[in-house]
Amino acid sequence: MSTLERLTARLGAALPPEAVITDPVRLRTYECDGLTYHRATPGVVVLPETAEQVAAVVRLCAEFGVPFVARGSGTGLSGGALPRTDGVLIVTSRMRRILEIDIAGRRAVVEPGVTNLAITEAVRDQGYYYAPDPSSQQICSIGGNVAENSGGAHCLKYGFTVNHVLALQVVTPDGEIVELSEQDAGYDLLGAFIGSEGTLGIATAITVRLSRAPEAVTTLLAAFTDIESGGQAVSAVIAAGVLPAAIEMMDALAIEAAEAAVHCGYPPGAGAVLVVELDGPRAEVERQFTAVERICRDTGAFEVRVAASAEERAAIWKGRKSAFAAVGRISPAYIVQDGVVPRTALPEVLAGIDRLQDEYGIRVANVFHAGDGNLHPLVLFDDSVPGEGERAEAASGRILDLCIEHGGSITGEHGVGVDKARYMPRMFTPDDLDTMQLVRCAFDPEGLSNPGKVFPTPRLCGEVPGVRKGVHPLVEAGLAEQF
Repeated sequence: MSTLERLTARLGAALPPEAVITDPVRLRTYECDGLTYHRATPGVVVLPETAEQVAAVVRLCAEFGVPFVARGSGTGLSGGALPRTDGVLIVTSRMRRILEIDIAGRRAVVEPGVTNLAITEAVRDQGYYYAPDPSSQQICSIGGNVAENSGGAHCLKYGFTVNHVLALQVVTPDGEIVELSEQDAGYDLLGAFIGSEGTLGIATAITVRLSRAPEAVTTLLAAFTDIESGGQAVSAVIAAGVLPAAIEMMDALAIEAAEAAVHCGYPPGAGAVLVVELDGPRAEVERQFTAVERICRDTGAFEVRVAASAEERAAIWKGRKSAFAAVGRISPAYIVQDGVVPRTALPEVLAGIDRLQDEYGIRVANVFHAGDGNLHPLVLFDDSVPGEGERAEAASGRILDLCIEHGGSITGEHGVGVDKARYMPRMFTPDDLDTMQLVRCAFDPEGLSNPGKVFPTPRLCGEVPGVRKGVHPLVEAGLAEQF
């Protein structure tokens, strides 16, 4: 009997009936996340219902030396929840309870399988909401949001998940249940855990900050003949000292896809559309709206629409929120990319992406959080055409190179996962990567928690780097043991 088989027998005794999946057909359900071109069938899947059950599973994995991967709703776009064929996939979808709502304290405590939007729905009638809003907020889970430090359209004004998590209950890689809080003294372990992509343990309860619903919200859609004019509008809005809740942009190809999928009714002939949402005190929103509308018209908007109701606001957002899935209507396959550049570099980077389309013979639909320079180029290709997938992958990598060259990053909110690990050395030096791995080793010395993610060449924590001479600077300073 193999190690995994012996572990599986023990898992069956530690979990409720039907909580352990070994049937090969059912296992294939979990072979990828939203990034479908990386696939692996997990060795075994477990569906715990409590933190104690998660801890029991992790303790067994540690006892047998078997790797484990946590998975929420499976909406990730970097292969962060890609399972191990020799390991355990811990799926938190049954942990969907809202444990506490404290309106006076403006906080809620939820389990990791609770969907992002469910928090807002639970407190909306009391005048509150949960601010981070990924496009997949109807189905993505809070546990996954914590793992990836997810943002969304409104992160320009309200920040990312890390800005809205007050505390975590965490199962460490050795199976201990611990509490991390922003109130803790010493190093910011809560901040280190958020965005760690499951490599430091599994969140089993999340305390989130609730935000007061704004007095007024105004949403406008501005249509431009070309994307350059839209980019000028974005720069001018920020330069005017206006901080919108969101500034989103879509190019002509992304608009075409959204029209085919959800019939969003954006202005015909638009080479780009800008969605700007303003919120806050009514007088401030009215003043900002006047400025934004004038800027859009001055920079070439041929049509500006203003939502007169919540329904019209939802209609404006419908096209943008559907963009990722919508491109499936105009292309048999596509790669969702995620990079960040300074706002001032947007025109140059977009021009570079245009050149890459010509060079590689592929199409790119551009959707992005224009206010903070977070690009989501969708690289379209036909996987039935020999070589086209490889060209698309090469073009996708070149887009990340463009982001780095212009002072940006290889990811804004989708994470590194398995998909972008090979690009990490393009951003970071070997010493940088070694220092990051010291942090991982402090949490997970056995390297069992989501191994193979984030780092291009992960080392065992007892391994001494062999490619460079000398002592690691942290070791030399007495701040850490050698690998």
